[in-house]
Amino acid sequence: MLNQEVVAARGVKVAFGAVKALDGADLVIRNGECVGLVGHNGAGKSTIVNVINGALSPQEGTVAYGGETGSPGISRARANGVRCVFQELSLCPNLTIAENARIMHGDLGGGRWRRRGIDLVSKQLSDIFPDHRIDCASVIEDLSIAERQMVEIAINFAAVSAAPKLVILDEPTSSLDAALAGQLMAYVRRFVGSGGSVLLISHILGEILSTSDRIVVMKDGKVVADRAAREFNTRRLVETMGSVVRERAERRVFGRERRAPILSVPAASASDMRFEAFEGEIIGLAGLGGHGQTEALLDLYLSANSNWLPAREPKMAFVAGDRGLNGTFPLWSILKNLSVSSLKTLSSRNLIDAEQEGRVSEGWKKRIEIRTPTMHNPILSLSGGNQQKVLFARALATSAKVVLMDDPMRGVDIGTKQEVYDILRAEAESGRTFIWYSTEMDEICLCDRVYVFRDGAIAAHLTGDDVSEENVLAASFAGGEAA
Repeated sequence: MLNQEVVAARGVKVAFGAVKALDGADLVIRNGECVGLVGHNGAGKSTIVNVINGALSPQEGTVAYGGETGSPGISRARANGVRCVFQELSLCPNLTIAENARIMHGDLGGGRWRRRGIDLVSKQLSDIFPDHRIDCASVIEDLSIAERQMVEIAINFAAVSAAPKLVILDEPTSSLDAALAGQLMAYVRRFVGSGGSVLLISHILGEILSTSDRIVVMKDGKVVADRAAREFNTRRLVETMGSVVRERAERRVFGRERRAPILSVPAASASDMRFEAFEGEIIGLAGLGGHGQTEALLDLYLSANSNWLPAREPKMAFVAGDRGLNGTFPLWSILKNLSVSSLKTLSSRNLIDAEQEGRVSEGWKKRIEIRTPTMHNPILSLSGGNQQKVLFARALATSAKVVLMDDPMRGVDIGTKQEVYDILRAEAESGRTFIWYSTEMDEICLCDRVYVFRDGAIAAHLTGDDVSEENVLAASFAGGEAA
């Protein structure tokens, strides 16, 4: 039935101690629509998702599936066709793709279920991401983060005995390049066109505006706008979220011929290019995902830092993109996660100066706006975007002159991004150098110079007005011309 309610959360309130995560929020999703959900980190998006998927029980309010209210819970949500692709991917890394599919789909049983699981995921991957090239017999830990994200998306859209009614996509393209993200958004429109429903959460506002039928804006645990997508544009959406739209900073032009590079990596082959970095630059690494950008960052880091003993004055700092795998220490506090890279400078006679550690931590909490009552809270008490801010502050709190960034803005809201961009520019003006791999074209276009990677090598070097989406895409594919 057209416009039938798939899930309806009304008057929902959830509090964690003194923090009101949801304060009377309403969210209704009907069949045959894609609802875009936006808001700053800490606005309540993840909390209301966990209410809808049954992971959290509201202290007040109701949750109805198909028009029927009842006791909330994960089993009830799944029985009513609700699937969720989490921002922090939930696949078991030590299991195969088929075994993860079996966990997700209890009705994937009987003889030869592994073969059926491989076929199920392979077919769904091909529907969403044509030419994906993922071996569906693989163990999850052998896949890149982008491939893991693709597999989790495919498993949730797949149907064994019944198709999903609602798929919640929480930052589904955070690890995907532009081409893969475009394929996913196209599939979402096809799924919605066939009667399915999607709740799309993304800080990439272009995806929200182009894919959603309706957009819901949250702020401080409340819904502040719920209107048709055609009534928004980027500026209006950002202003509704409570941010100020800023003009893009003018790209600087350097007289590199008068300065010696602080980093220089010779070409690995005749078809490769030399990599150089100069003091005070913001250098972008671009290209399709998985073409050697992260490996290049790791090589640079290991070439300048000991793999065993931390230096008192580190030459480089590293901001990880996959915070769950190699970024956060999940059992530690926010404070300890932030200060761990600065222990040498915070110590005297091998003892940590707790007062100085606290001052540094509080300073960065205010500067980068980490949303928490106290920095002594566990790191996992933060939203994904706020966890990423901690990793960013960890690197900037060091004395390192070069900061390597592996797609660090994944899951960070637009207001915070603008603040971080200002911090980056201010730090660069004071002489710090940033080498920044990003899957977001808007971020690449903020860089002073850009190296485009293809097949593990630098395929193009772009400067000035040549740094554009068109030139990056042309150089990313075989046959593209270097600028």
